[in-house]
Amino acid sequence: MRDQKGFTLIELLIVVAIIGIIAAIAIPNLLNAIDRGKQKRTMADIRSMGTAVESYAVDNNFYPKVTTYAAVTPFIQPIYIKTAPTSDGWSKVWEYQGDTTNGVDYTLISRGKDGIASAITGGQTPDFNCDILFSNGQFFQWPQGTQT
Repeated sequence: MRDQKGFTLIELLIVVAIIGIIAAIAIPNLLNAIDRGKQKRTMADIRSMGTAVESYAVDNNFYPKVTTYAAVTPFIQPIYIKTAPTSDGWSKVWEYQGDTTNGVDYTLISRGKDGIASAITGGQTPDFNCDILFSNGQFFQWPQGTQT
């Protein structure tokens, strides 16, 4: 008769299988939540920068007449925003498109998770790779709903 206490091999294999199943279910949800957080941070940063550009326009009667994000930051920082974010949630550089002639419009852009320009359709976007655009004080293209 055996008096040894412990787990049998089959019991250990069952526990490992259960942990594997739980991990297979949880990891995709975790990755989706991480991307959702990066997307929300990107939208908050774009809104903050847009507010800074709008404040600049209120004081000067025109938007900064530049075409790159690096060129616009000296206009808004540190007066209208203490420190302008250098990149979006996925560590991709921001894009800024402005009217260099009259300073009547601007667009702040995050190229999304993949960093590649996607078709600009306006309105709600279906996945994390779609661009996020903030133009003249409001979102022109933004993420909404379940993301894939």
